[in-house]
Parts: sequence; C-alpha cells; structure tokens
Amino acid sequence: MNDPKLVLSAYQCGPGLGSVSQIGWEWYSRLARKIPVTLVTHSRNRAALEKAGSPLLGSETIYIDTEWFAGPLYRLASKLFPRSEHPVFLISSLDYYLYDWVALRTLRRLGKNGSKWNIVHQPTPVSPLAASRLHKLNLPLILGPWNGGLRSPSEYPEIMRAESAWVYPIRKLGRWLDWLIGSSKHARLLLTATAATQNEIPAEFAHKCVHMLENGVDLDLFAPTDWPSPPTSENPLEIVYVGRLLPFKGVTLLLEAVSKLSIPYHLTVVGSGSEEVPLQTQAKTLNLQDKVLFTGALPLASVAKYMASAHVFCLPSVRESGGAVLLEAMAAARPVIALAYGGPAEIVDDEIGRLIPSAGREQVVHAIAETLMDVVANPELWRQRGLAGRQRVEQRYAWSVKIDNAIALYHQCLEQS
Repeated sequence: MNDPKLVLSAYQCGPGLGSVSQIGWEWYSRLARKIPVTLVTHSRNRAALEKAGSPLLGSETIYIDTEWFAGPLYRLASKLFPRSEHPVFLISSLDYYLYDWVALRTLRRLGKNGSKWNIVHQPTPVSPLAASRLHKLNLPLILGPWNGGLRSPSEYPEIMRAESAWVYPIRKLGRWLDWLIGSSKHARLLLTATAATQNEIPAEFAHKCVHMLENGVDLDLFAPTDWPSPPTSENPLEIVYVGRLLPFKGVTLLLEAVSKLSIPYHLTVVGSGSEEVPLQTQAKTLNLQDKVLFTGALPLASVAKYMASAHVFCLPSVRESGGAVLLEAMAAARPVIALAYGGPAEIVDDEIGRLIPSAGREQVVHAIAETLMDVVANPELWRQRGLAGRQRVEQRYAWSVKIDNAIALYHQCLEQS
C-alpha cells in the first residue's frame, strides 16, 4: 500500500487568525505528526505559522504571495460593508482564485524539479465557492470539508438587512467557476459538512460526497470539568455566549431573553465585532449592566475557562452554517442551547441540550427565556446533558478522530489510483 505524500493547500491557515484559519492549522499541525506534508498557504499566514514552529518536523511550507491584490480588495470590501462580515468575506475571497492559480504554477514547477507527492487535499477555504485547479497536478484531489449553501431565513428581516444579505447570491458564482474549472468533476472526493452543503452539490457528483464536519475540537484544551453548583436563589445561573458579535449571531435576542428572567443570573458574552457597541448599548437600555459581562475577543485557553464556569452555553445565531463553539461547549461537558436552523440543527438534540424552533424574533426570545428557566428547574437533567455532549464529541468530533478518518480516505484514494 502506498503511504500518503500529501500536498495540503490551505489558503487560510494559522493559529490565532480566526476560525477558518484555525481549521487550516489543525489540519496541518495534526497531519504533519503522522504523514509527510507539504503545506501550501497564503503569505499573510507566514508570521503566525513561523511563530507556531512552521515548517513542522517532517513537513515543508510553501507561501503564495498575492497580497498586492488581496489587501486592497479586503479594504474596499470592509469600507462597503462595515457591519457585515459575510459580504466582506464573499468579496475578498475573490483573491483565492488568484492564489489557487499561482499555487498550481508553483507546484508544477517544483514537481518538474523533483518534488514528489501522490495526493492533494484542500481543507480551506471551507466554502463550496472554492473551485480549484489543483486537479491539474494529475493526483487524487480531495476538496473540503465544505460548509455552505444555507439559505437566509425570512423570519428575521431586520437582522438579515443588517447583514447585507442581498449580497449572498454572489455565491452562485461559485457554481459557474466550479463548472468552468472542473473542480467537482475532477476531484476524487468532496467532503460536505451539512445537509445544505450536500444539496448544493450537482446530482452528478453526489456519489463523490463524504460527510465530514468542517470543525473539530481539541479535547485537551476543552476538557470536562465539574458542573458548577446548581443555580438557586443564592447561586446565579451562569450563561455563556462565545462568537463574533455580528447581526446574524442573534446576541440581541439573547439579551432580550435574559432580561425577562425572574431568577438570579449572569451572562458572559465572549467575542468582538461590529455589533459590540450596539449590544452594550442594548444591555444598558435593558438595565443589564450588572448582569452581563462583555469580555471582547479572547484566546481559546481563556474561552475554555469561561466555558468551565458556566451552567449552560447559548448560541442564538439565526443563520449558523457550522457551530464550532457548540463542539467546544460540549467538550467542556456543558449543555447547549441553539436555534433549529443550519448547522446547529444537525449537532444539537435533547440528549445534549435544547433546540429552539427558529420561528421569529418574539418566539425565539420567549423560548430561550423558558429554556433557561428549565435549567434552573431541572439542574440534574441539564448536568447529564453536558456529560452526554462530552461523550459525543469524543466519538464524533474530536480533531484526532477527524484526522484518522482523513488519512483512511487518503489510503482509499491511493488504492483506487
């Protein structure tokens, strides 16, 4: 059996550079411990990667520099959409196609000079927009895990307007580019994270799809700890939210919900973003200054500490494709609350927490408040849900499990070559 000699193309890759870059880093750092890896990534990631020790032992790193195009494009998108992260991502991601073209030329040149690989995997970008030319290396190509294709919910018009959701149809450009470049046609496998993503794949390529969540969790960093003492009239219910502070994340709904609680509680909001000041203003308007803490963005180690101090984690996002923070909360043995839409609907159930029907602002606010009251009324049931969540991530969502599954897919592809 041939051993994998991998080209890992990760446009976004590096610890501390954001959630998708963290995904790229997890793939690279964990695969490099097991098989020979040549990492191809954007030059903007260089400082973070070298600080983390790249190139790692037994690997090499190739940097692709298109910053002369990417920098001005990102600055323009940020000016056009100051409150909306997703439109900025959609526009600035056009640089990826230049990166991919330069990466192909670079790898072809290195191949002619004697470099040897037998399989290619591109885990980032995680969007199906990421059509790639790397199949032209004439090696088995694996794309993904991809996560995309989620429709914008109609129940929250004011939130989606703030998100500039009218820009989202630009994603259809990815289908045309995929057809033009031939990514899905020539890829050996397409890793798809959600049902929405699977539904976006043309039917003729459905047989290439393998389900794999794009996110994973570090079981050592997010270790299980004892549940805090049950909430009582003397011991406040500790609630935590972690994530970007953007309109679609729905933190405004969570603030409204906790304002309706008639029990002692404390909410910690971890993260930063365009909505940070408006949310702080809302908290003051609702007279929640003494009950809500805004920490700003924090490193993962600090996030883990806040998870450990909480009774329950709440993700009120109205349009969440993935849900990495849900996995982190589950790994910390904390029960989770989320809306039944998108990625969370495929992760959360009554065994590990509670899914809130995504039926509109008023209904969601009421349901979150009722659910938080239930945590106080039935503490042992919710503690058990936290333990069940830890067990589930150990079995399905740990990075160690994901990497072993990926290497098995590499061997499968090489056997079929």
